[in-house]
Amino acid sequence: MAPRHCNTALEAVSLIDNNEYIWTHSMGATPRIMLEALALHARNRRNLTLLQLHTEQAECLSSPELKGHLRHRCYFGGVPTRSLLQQGDADYVPIFLSEVPKLFRSREQRIDTAIVQVSPPDKHGLCSLGISVEATLAACEVAGRIIAHINPQMPRTHGDGFVHMDRFAAVYEESVALPEHPMAAGDKVTRAIGEHVATLVRDGDCLQMGIGGIPDAVLGCLHDRRDLGIHTELFSDGILSLVERGVVTNKCKRFRPGKLVTGFALGSRRLYDFVDDNPEVVFLDIEQVNDTAIIRRNPNVMAINSALQVDISGQVCADSLGTRIYSGVGGQMDFIRGAGLSEGGRSVIAIPSTAAGGKVSRIAPVLAPGAGVVTTRAHVHYIVTEYGVANLRGRSLRERAKALVDIAHPDFREQLCRETFELWGLTI
Repeated sequence: MAPRHCNTALEAVSLIDNNEYIWTHSMGATPRIMLEALALHARNRRNLTLLQLHTEQAECLSSPELKGHLRHRCYFGGVPTRSLLQQGDADYVPIFLSEVPKLFRSREQRIDTAIVQVSPPDKHGLCSLGISVEATLAACEVAGRIIAHINPQMPRTHGDGFVHMDRFAAVYEESVALPEHPMAAGDKVTRAIGEHVATLVRDGDCLQMGIGGIPDAVLGCLHDRRDLGIHTELFSDGILSLVERGVVTNKCKRFRPGKLVTGFALGSRRLYDFVDDNPEVVFLDIEQVNDTAIIRRNPNVMAINSALQVDISGQVCADSLGTRIYSGVGGQMDFIRGAGLSEGGRSVIAIPSTAAGGKVSRIAPVLAPGAGVVTTRAHVHYIVTEYGVANLRGRSLRERAKALVDIAHPDFREQLCRETFELWGLTI
């Protein structure tokens, strides 16, 4: 059945009724125009639940006035939801990113409405989810209705992310610029971390990494490598630079050889123009991208991730500051485990040695009370700070403690040694 063509975004979201579970397209494809309309519509509705990953420019739904009308249910926290999560006014669901689509397809999580942002339909009536397939494809498969913002500025990407116009209950069309994330400028600390991580990257490796100063610094050090491959949740401008230089060829991969595999892209307009109708880049369902069994099929997987805190035994916290939720589990463990099982695979947790302007060591004798262990000490491999590389694989607790103290900030090393003895009974 043909969708209702609406004159305003508010008209499109008016289909949403009380007590619904709503999924919103996430990352760079966050349907900002539709969510602004939802923020108005929700004031006349009760008990709406908005399911989401990281959203961009969606602060409109964080208003205290929406309490009792709309509540966030987050599989990953970000700027629009972080304060709500920390105040107890939103719900955090700890889950591997690869498991979110399974949660939907198994019907463990009900979805009444999915709100998406898509490219205009092609001659076959197919719209593209564009720069963000992630868990949205699964949400569209199970949702009772789909409400779509058709945006002529959304790239049409290759891969899994196609939805036919017939699946939409209502559509609203408007040309709107997508959110952009310029490459981080970097500083002395991130450059040093990038240089250390880059020493672990070999020709032919298959990379996974995120966005920000440290990943950009690593990528900036890889211009002399050859035949790198990309199989990653997130495709950013740092990777694009390596593609353009011929460093990334994807020829050594066994899963989709010759193709750059990703679940979503976030960066500049130049990046979005590059992925538009580019068959060399495939956007896949995140259940596939982050599937450990698929990741391990590629040899020499190099997974590079970050964290908030690491304890002296190698436990990694990446989603909270103590009990205060900061982000989410995401795909860190999906890729660290996949890399660990890959032939020749390795994984890195890359962090600055301190936080809070140098007042706090990110390497601690124990994690802060309530901190979430995202990567266990049994899975961790390399930890990297601006002071060097600690290889923890196959190391004892005492050996780990010594290696981590060696890459901690010098101002905290003596204290770490003392507290490690007091708490763990380990002399280093």
